Amino acid sequence: MQGSKAALRYAKAVLSLAKDNNLTNEVNKDMILINDTISNNEELQGFLKSPVVKDNMKKNALLEIFKDVQGVTTGLFGILIENNRIDILDRVASTYRELYNELNGVQVAKVTTAFPLTPALETMIQAKVKELTGNEAQINNVIDESIIGGFILRVGDIQYNGSVKAQLNNLKREFKNNTYVSKFN
Repeated sequence: MQGSKAALRYAKAVLSLAKDNNLTNEVNKDMILINDTISNNEELQGFLKSPVVKDNMKKNALLEIFKDVQGVTTGLFGILIENNRIDILDRVASTYRELYNELNGVQVAKVTTAFPLTPALETMIQAKVKELTGNEAQINNVIDESIIGGFILRVGDIQYNGSVKAQLNNLKREFKNNTYVSKFN
């Protein structure tokens, strides 16, 4: 992904500055807000990436949209604009969150489901996370209707695929390898 190394460098610098000012929690809240706002707004994404829009307009817009954020965060806006990197702001925010969670020992479990998680399903997934890692995790739910049902769980470098799509693919593979079934094709 283009800009991910730069995003990591900026995120590390912001985390270091936030630590120096004892603002890691507050800046993390800012980064959650920034990441969610930009991810959910294609118009804002286009605005930040547009070479036609002047830098001072981008900075003023960000300061207006995120007027309640910490000074460390507004400083990030300025440095990204100054270095012509404002287009990676959402990746910097996302990377900061990952570094913050790592710093605080918080595991994040990415759970892909065909529909939003119910409290009962979330409890079941939390049990699976505990079984796989020995610890609980913060759950980040991603909706992907193509998995049909079940869920795909990813915690760190561990992945558990309990989706209906994966089970159907396994069944299809077994049928292809079965000599009795392949004679009927």
